[in-house]
Amino acid sequence: QVTLVESGGGSVQAEGSLRLSCEASGFVDGSAYCMSWFRQAPGSEREEVAGVRSEGSPRYADFVKGRFTISRDSVKNMLYLEIERAKAEDTAMYYCAAQVEYGGNCYKSRHAFSYWGQGTQVTVSG
Repeated sequence: QVTLVESGGGSVQAEGSLRLSCEASGFVDGSAYCMSWFRQAPGSEREEVAGVRSEGSPRYADFVKGRFTISRDSVKNMLYLEIERAKAEDTAMYYCAAQVEYGGNCYKSRHAFSYWGQGTQVTVSG
């Protein structure tokens, strides 16, 4: 059973920084997993902000490029998201998600992700 637990959310002033963490457990030895961060603001769709393949190559949504950095520590089964120069529109619940990586493919659609954390709230003020 894969479990994802996010932490690190909170309140931050505009232009400030925040680091989110996601601890994964239950990954099957020998299987590769794509991992992503999604966010969902009230009344909005859940959207991917960044993803990373098992070998570490990242991808970013255009609206966060240059401000967010995704990274993973595959030994510790940890996923991170560094938020810099935070904006009010970054306010949302942030979710960690994982999918089994078949043939090196990581799909962006939220429907492709089998495993989700409970989320951590990020609120940007000012």
